[in-house]
Amino acid sequence: MFGVFVNVITVIIGASVGLLFKKGIPERVSSAAMTGLGACTLYIGISGSLKGENVLILIASVVLGAIVGTLLNIDGAINTLAEKVESRFRKKGADISIAEGMISATLLFCVGSMTVTGSIQAGLTGDHSILITKAMLDLVSAMMLASSLGIGVLFSAAAVLIIQGSLVLLSGLISPLMSPSAINEMTCAGSILIMMIGTNLMGITKIKVADYLPAILFAPILYNLVQIFT
Repeated sequence: MFGVFVNVITVIIGASVGLLFKKGIPERVSSAAMTGLGACTLYIGISGSLKGENVLILIASVVLGAIVGTLLNIDGAINTLAEKVESRFRKKGADISIAEGMISATLLFCVGSMTVTGSIQAGLTGDHSILITKAMLDLVSAMMLASSLGIGVLFSAAAVLIIQGSLVLLSGLISPLMSPSAINEMTCAGSILIMMIGTNLMGITKIKVADYLPAILFAPILYNLVQIFT
């Protein structure tokens, strides 16, 4: 778990530094930065989506994920949990909620091959090199995100601990299911969600991205099912 703890600490440090910078940024500059961040996020999503190898798996994953997520009202549940914290920390007139900042940061930090392969490698062999490398990247990303999205990015450290920690602890069980191709399909589905975040940040859409989170789980499951029956 050493690599996971390092990653959590770097997210906390990076987000804290970003929040300090945020206090001195004028509103018009912050708005421009938000648009720029949205464009960069959109680019990250497009780049990751190209890793997918089967478009039918992507479509099925996103559709099933949307159905399950909407029925479970994941977005509503996350926002409900964030309400108490939000009422205390959110400034009047703020455009970005704590929940939105937390969800956006969590997806950016936890979706991708480095998260899965690094966690499995750490759990099976004790080699934390990939997670530590990812932690250094997340340090910079957390600074930039927090300066635009606010304190929700800081709370994403808890999600990093839970998600990556679970992958490390369950690495022995999930490693047979997480082949490079399965990870690519999961990354592709997750990158579609990141693209949604990008368009939200740019003010183009108002998508409830959290309701699509199950798509990330469906992608590797569907990939393995396809392999079994073909």
